[in-house]
Amino acid sequence: MYLLKTEPSEYSFADLQRDKETVWDGVSNPVALKNLRGMKSGDRLIIYETGDRKSAVGTATVISGDSSDPKNPRVRIKAGKTLSKPVTLAEIKANKLFGDSPLVRQGRLSVVPLTEEQYEFLLKA
Repeated sequence: MYLLKTEPSEYSFADLQRDKETVWDGVSNPVALKNLRGMKSGDRLIIYETGDRKSAVGTATVISGDSSDPKNPRVRIKAGKTLSKPVTLAEIKANKLFGDSPLVRQGRLSVVPLTEEQYEFLLKA
């Protein structure tokens, strides 16, 4: 399970829902690249919009991954559902489940692993 950050003015969750599927690539941070390369078909995802929104807003699923170019891994994802309500960064930071999370500790990281508990919290918050 992972959280993928996106700037809604560039590509929003609504864009993903409209397109139904997309390729997630263009990641440059070495840690985020490692996380992207680690994704497998069927992995569950949370889509988080940065910018003014700063909220987890929806779900997606990994369809396939291509790590043949280790400097530019590509993951095809399929849109899921909109969360019942956006989960703000403030709510995430206030929850002890995220105390050691790279989401909180490494704010610029665009691909963040999630535990089962963190994923479930974001789904149900």
